[in-house]
Formats: sequence, C-alpha cells, structure tokens
Amino acid sequence: MSMSAGWYLRRLSRMEPREVGGRVADAVRRRRWRSARPDRPSVTGARFSAVLPAGTIAAIPPDAAKRLIAEADRLMDGHAEYFGVVRDDLADPDWWRDPKTGRRAPSGYAFDVPYRNEDAVGDIKQIWELSRHQYLTVLAAAYAITGNERYAERVAAHLRSWWAANPPLRGVHWISGIELGIRLLSWVWIRRLLDGWPGAAGLFEDNPVALNQIWHHQRWLAAFPSRGSSANNHVIAEAAGQFAAACAFGWFPSSARWRADALRSLERHLRGNTFGSGLNRELASEYHGLVLELGLAAVAEADAADVPVPAPIRLVLLRMTDALAAVVDSHLRPPRQGDADDGHGLVVDGAGTDRWGSLLATGDAVFGRLAWWPAVTGTDVRTPLLAALIRPYSKGGSAPAVSRPPSRPGHFADAGLTILRGPGEIWCRCDGGPHGFLSIAAHAHADALSVEVRHDGVDVLADPGTFCYHGQPEWRQYFRSTLGHNTLQVDGGDQSVSGGPFLWTGHARSRVLVADTTGTADTSGASDGGTVRWCAEHDGYRPSVHRRRVELTAASSELRVIDEVRGPRRAARLAFHLGPAITADLADTRAQLTWTRDGEDRSAVLDLPGQLNWQAHRGETDPPLGWYSTGFGRKEPITTLVGTGFTDGAEGFTTVLRFRG
Repeated sequence: MSMSAGWYLRRLSRMEPREVGGRVADAVRRRRWRSARPDRPSVTGARFSAVLPAGTIAAIPPDAAKRLIAEADRLMDGHAEYFGVVRDDLADPDWWRDPKTGRRAPSGYAFDVPYRNEDAVGDIKQIWELSRHQYLTVLAAAYAITGNERYAERVAAHLRSWWAANPPLRGVHWISGIELGIRLLSWVWIRRLLDGWPGAAGLFEDNPVALNQIWHHQRWLAAFPSRGSSANNHVIAEAAGQFAAACAFGWFPSSARWRADALRSLERHLRGNTFGSGLNRELASEYHGLVLELGLAAVAEADAADVPVPAPIRLVLLRMTDALAAVVDSHLRPPRQGDADDGHGLVVDGAGTDRWGSLLATGDAVFGRLAWWPAVTGTDVRTPLLAALIRPYSKGGSAPAVSRPPSRPGHFADAGLTILRGPGEIWCRCDGGPHGFLSIAAHAHADALSVEVRHDGVDVLADPGTFCYHGQPEWRQYFRSTLGHNTLQVDGGDQSVSGGPFLWTGHARSRVLVADTTGTADTSGASDGGTVRWCAEHDGYRPSVHRRRVELTAASSELRVIDEVRGPRRAARLAFHLGPAITADLADTRAQLTWTRDGEDRSAVLDLPGQLNWQAHRGETDPPLGWYSTGFGRKEPITTLVGTGFTDGAEGFTTVLRFRG
C-alpha cells in the first residue's frame, strides 16, 4: 500500500511548524548521506565489560530454562512462526525476503526503498521482524545456560551473514529507527550472553565489520530521531537501543555524547509517553508492555555501566508496573485496547512464557510488589537476567520516596480507563479516554465508550484486536473501526476520522462522568455485593452526543449497559463481539451464551435492546464482520451481534448480560 499525495497533505496538516522544520532538515541530511558516508573512526583496545554477575545463570528456574532450550532447538532446526506465517528457512535466512508474499525488497539507498508499498517490497513487518535479531538472543541465552557451542556458532554465522547482506544505509533494514534501536539492544544482549564463548570477542569488539555496523547504527539514530507527532513508542526504542549500545559498546569517540543524549531523550519521552497514573498514553496495552520492557532494559545497561539514571525514569517505570498490576484480569491479561503488533523489547524466553507475568515478576524483583498485586505463579528467564543488573528501587541512589496505591486502583482518570470487577472473576474494561496519543493518534482505534468483558479470564464481550497494519486496507479499517468494537455506531461512520492506516485527522473527545468502583470487600477489588458504576460520553457524532452507562451488580452477577444518543434522529448500529470461545444462540432479542473453562461448562444470557433488529454475523468478508485477531497477522471467525435501528428512543438502548453459576 503506497501513500497518495492526499495522505502526505493530511499527514503534514497534523504537524507543528517545529516538526516540519525538523523533517526538512532530515530530508536534506538524507540527500547528503547518499554520497557522503564516512568511515567509522578507528578503535583500539575495545573490550566488553558489561557482563552478567556470577551466579546469574544458575538463578534461572529450571522449567523456564527448559522452555527456552526447546525454543532454541526449534530455531536451530530452522523453524519459527511470525505473525501467522510458519517459516522453515531460519537455518539460512534470506534477510530481504517476505515469506508471506515471496517478494524480495529492492536494494539500493535505504531512503529510496518504498517500504510502504507491499507490491514492491512485500509485507515489511515480516521482513523487519527477523532482523530485530531477537531469535538470536534466544539462541545466545541457550548457549549461556547449556554451554553448547552450536548455539553460539549459529548466532555468529547469522550475524556475519546479516552484516554482509546489509552494509550501512543499503536496503530495507536501514529505514526505520525502531528497528535499529531494537537490533542494537539485541546485539548488546547477544554479546553479554555469549561472553563465555571463546569466539565472542572475535565476533564483536575484535571484528571491524561488527564495529562498523554498531557505529553506523548509532550515528543513524543520533541523526534521525522520531519527531513530534511520531514521538510515540518508536522514540523510546530508539533511545533505549542507542543508550544500551553506548553503555555496553562505548568504544567510539562519540559514545559519551550518544549516551548522554539518549538518556535525556529516554527521560523526556518516557515521561511524555506515560500518564501520571502509569498507563501508556497510546492507550494500547501491548505498547505499554513494549515501552516498559525497553525502559527496564535501558536501566539495566545504566546500572551495569554505573551510569547514573535520572530519578524520573525509575519512577515512571515503577508507576507503569503498578498500573499493569492494577488493570490485568484474573489470568494476568491486560485490556485488548488499541493496536497490538506482537512487538517485544527483549526476548530471552521460550514459547509459553507469560509476557505479563514476566513483567510483573521483574517489577517485584526491582520495585517490590504491593499487597494487592495479583499473584504470579509462572517463571521466566528474563527476570533473573534483568534483576541481576538492575539495582532494586530502594537502592537506586537518586530514587525518591514515592506514594504507591494502597489498594488496587479501578479508575485511571487521566487515561479515562475504568475496570469494574465482580464475582466469578467478572472483569469489565470501560473506555472513556482520549483518542490515542499525539496529533496523529497512530495506534488508536475508533472505540470510544467501548466495553470489554471477561469471566474468569475468558473473553465474553471481546475487543477484536488488530490483525494487520500494511497491505490489507479493508482489514486494517475494520479492526480499528467503531463497528469493530463493543460500542454504538451512528449513521454508518466512525466516531473519529481516519486519514490513513496510522493517521486520524479527527478525534472524538470523551469524558468520564461517573467512575464508582467502591464497595470492595478487600484489596483484590472484587465487589462485595453492591453495584459499581461507570458513565461517560463522547462528541464524535456531532451535533449528537453518545452517552453510555455501565452498572455491574455483584449480587446478581449482572452487567447492564445503557446507551443514549442526545440529538436528532439518526441511524444506529450497536455491536457486541463475542469471544472465540463463546457459542451463541440468538432468538429475537435474547442470546444464550455458552463456553467451557477448565473442563467446566459456563453460560450467560445476553438480553439485547428491543428497539433494534438483531442479527448474528460470523466470519464475513464483504465487508469484514465477525472476526477476532489472536495476534498480529492472525484472525479467526467469531460471532458478532449487531442491532440496527434509530436513535430516537427517549429511554435509550439497554443491554443486560447475566452470568449463571
């Protein structure tokens, strides 16, 4: 999907003058770099000292190590799956080939590659993902645990292959700063985990090719930071990767400057990307996880290199961790909110490791868990590795005393996110927050006032997810549309106006009117038999206003949703997307819902507004309706109930969900 002239004009309209000036300077610099690529300065006596403390590997739990080694062995056999595409070519990968379309990205000067055009390049996410080299961190970790040199030798062979195929500023892997930043972080950990291997120094600090790559990566990141309306999670990855490399590979004349600049950028943008409550401003849970992982990895490098970390950095990461602990459900799953592309900051674990449990385990080791945090029963490799490097928060030097929530928060006013909890581990997320982050709100969905309901960790009223970014515009549009969420659509349009796959030119404004999450029996946040309530409204259908109330009554395990549209009579569609485990039997305005959890049959009744005509949709493609994305590049059919009618009813639309047993 290439971008039209109209897209560029819309994108320009969302920039402030300072950002425009910065991008013009970037364009001039790119033209100059085309013909003036300097050689790296000479380096003598480079040594790697950012090693793991003695005993770190021995602290890895045996079951986590077993999962990691099993994953490493699959990779050694050439097998992996990225974004729903199974690959068997990892023994000797083609770094520029998209396995989904079979296309190879064109060569040439990096900034000339039309990476947004799938017809010319292929699926850019598929091409870029392997070159983040996070599968190589897994192989390096397998070497560190087992001492088996075949893992180290494969890592070395692949790095040398990649460096040969991707000289500085040539080809598709030199286009995006987030890719360079994450790749640098991977290289730091690869070198650390291979430290006991006799060939480690010859692969990195004694290797002119490696030194050239590391230097050019950092020079690139210093020259082309994400700016203005693009300064979201990308700029965090750029700063974290730059900082990590400048600490661990601080062998160049510019290393001290790069380190200082990256640390300032990291402090500024971590604060800018995070609400005071600790939630990520993109209001996309997976990017909350990505930013938290990147921030923790950067602090690990600082502490390993004895570089002082500004107190606000640790404080933001602490608040992010407490916020994550507050919003997860009974199975440690956060909301499925906004975009999700399966992006990770640091990967050293095997399949089956719980990402969110891992982050909370690291938070416990670094910050200390609070009494109301949910229990984490799983294990991981990453936590003992990071905890071995990061100083505990109480010993962080400049870390100030901070007031942490004495009980589990249910409402995050600045983010407009509210969690209602009830018996039977009922979990309901209500969305009354801003439409994304910065002027383009790149990773937002048109989901104002949507609800997401789970029972014992099972999606009942589900957020369908993301599925794709590039190449399939009809699917990108569906998964981030208003109809693609559990909320009300008016006159067949979205609440916010899309200007492209990562651009919103009109933002619905929401405000929360009531967020009563009180009446708790204990610090878990579960209701004691009373009713918890939420109410919010948005102006995305001007001149009308959509107002929604949600009430969760513990005594009856009943969730009531009331929708009102104040304004002239207009066409309406109300959608409820059922999770993939839910079977629905719709008769008139009542849907009988059934599912199985841990071998036990569960059920609920969904009574739908009688003023609307209801139909069940499943797996439709023209246009898309009735789909759930389990991860980036993956989707499966689900049942979506859609009621159609008009907004002129004074009593509004009332939906009641009753759980049984």
